[in-house]
Amino acid sequence: MTTTLVSHHMPSPVGQLTIVASDDGLRAVLWPNERDGRVTFAEQVESGSHTVIEATVEQLTEYLEGKRQDFDLPLDLVGTDFQKDVWEGLARIPFGETQSYGELANELNKPGAARAVGAATGRNPISIVVPCHRLVGSSGKLTGFAGGIDAKRWLLTHEAGEASLF
Repeated sequence: MTTTLVSHHMPSPVGQLTIVASDDGLRAVLWPNERDGRVTFAEQVESGSHTVIEATVEQLTEYLEGKRQDFDLPLDLVGTDFQKDVWEGLARIPFGETQSYGELANELNKPGAARAVGAATGRNPISIVVPCHRLVGSSGKLTGFAGGIDAKRWLLTHEAGEASLF
């Protein structure tokens, strides 16, 4: 039996987001100008409505309006075990805080694996909800981000209470 994924487009201050869900949970929150191959789906993706999408739109809207700091959504993470470990580590970075790639590698008991953490982070399919924007370089510098550095800066500024919705 083949699973069909459902997608929905959502406008936001950081561009139109594409939300993708399966019956098991949220599969992706994608950026307007996704790099080919960054996130791929083995299943067919159809536009439509889904309870997970509805909950994601509601919670993302609350987050973007400054009314939510944590997400409570079922996730359908698809990746290698290492990628899933990294993504789960990203989810533990508190709202409004940042962590370096090396710090996350150490937390995962993979000292010296900062580049591997960076590669796994670059494949994070569930942007914002799994907050890869909270990961920065060792000097605190904003580094690569699938949504672009401007979107990363906006999200971090938003979490610091310094960005406006529009």
